Amino acid sequence: MRPKLFILALTTGLCAVCIGCASTGPPLPPSLELPKPPNDLRATRRGDRVSLVWTVPSQTTDRQSVRYLGPARICRGVGVPLTQCEPPVGEAPKLQADILTLQAKGKKVPQEYVDLLPSALMKANPLAMATYAVEVYNRDHHGGGISNQVRVPLAPTYSPPTDLEAQPTADGILLTWVGAAESYDVPKISHRYRVYRREADSPKEVLAGDVPVEDAGAVRYVDQSFEWGKTYLYRVLVVTIVSTGFQPCPATAPAGADCMGAIEIEGDDTPPIKVFANDVFPPAVPAGLQAVFSGPGQSPFIDLIWAPSVQQDLAGYNIYRHELGAAPVKINTELAKTPAYRDTTITPGKQYFYAVTSVDALGNESTKSEEASEQVPQ
Repeated sequence: MRPKLFILALTTGLCAVCIGCASTGPPLPPSLELPKPPNDLRATRRGDRVSLVWTVPSQTTDRQSVRYLGPARICRGVGVPLTQCEPPVGEAPKLQADILTLQAKGKKVPQEYVDLLPSALMKANPLAMATYAVEVYNRDHHGGGISNQVRVPLAPTYSPPTDLEAQPTADGILLTWVGAAESYDVPKISHRYRVYRREADSPKEVLAGDVPVEDAGAVRYVDQSFEWGKTYLYRVLVVTIVSTGFQPCPATAPAGADCMGAIEIEGDDTPPIKVFANDVFPPAVPAGLQAVFSGPGQSPFIDLIWAPSVQQDLAGYNIYRHELGAAPVKINTELAKTPAYRDTTITPGKQYFYAVTSVDALGNESTKSEEASEQVPQ
């Protein structure tokens, strides 16, 4: 081999060796396997239960894939931000091994924990906020720090009402219950009963009513926003309203009112009660019936007018007529849609007596109104 070619080959080989040495670098230290703190912790409160949800970490603090997970500590403080999780108020159990398999496939895995607020803590801090965070451990019970922090109000809530009953009436579905016996007289805090309703074959629920909480005892509420002929499920709870701004939420505020600076906490609700809205109730009896004869210069007739009914399911009116000593007879072939009727089947020299009834969409008919009479001239 020529000397120049030999030197070139030797130089190229040395460079390759050097490049390979540079790409290796010093060995990396072993991972501490500390799970990265969650950053999506969420909290909701119902009664004395605070439900916490977060995503299980899939990476460690040094950006490695999590291989080993331990339990998660639940941190709770009052009024101030948390700096550490000491002492924890609970511990979510260690997750199963298949969780790591799901994470390896890129799926987010949620974890949940329910914290029970002590009654003494709520009564001692009715206007304060509880701060929550979680810290996820590795299998050696070491963590990488606490998660993002969330806050929930500590205002005490009432127990659910008792003896909830429901029955259809002519005015609507009558709900009765016995109010809560507790009484927390705290400034800026008010309480209301909240009534929810849903159809028996539907999961969709609507707010049916809102009633101020006054003295403990029997409470009545009539729901008029339903449809007859359907089966409903009702439940009732007490909502606690904490006014946090300059304008408190008044006790007379309607359902869904936008009270400035107010936080609402729903308490536990009653077991649902089922009721069939069977409309067997006749509408209200028409009032103010008047009869007036008209005849000169035209075919004679008697005009009837009365006060209109305000019932939502009104279908129309029936008109009854009789002569002195005879039984009333319905003279209309179709329901009168307006509170007026013209009787053209009259005979000169006779006196007629009239009464009207209201009929609803299901055919329920009211009793007859007070009579009005008119004499037809000869």
